[in-house]
Amino acid sequence: MYFTDRGIEELEERRGDDTVSLGWLADKLREFTDLNPEFEVPVDRLATWLARDEDSED
Repeated sequence: MYFTDRGIEELEERRGDDTVSLGWLADKLREFTDLNPEFEVPVDRLATWLARDEDSED
């Protein structure tokens, strides 16, 4: 397990049954980036990766 997996595990445990929209996720990513501008590049890369996921059904 990577160190970052701890946050992912917590997210799954706390919010695993929640349903959210991509709009909500985008707003949360913007909010996080506004509060933590040093993470702008990794957040942007994650958002781009999610947006271009070739395995999605859309």
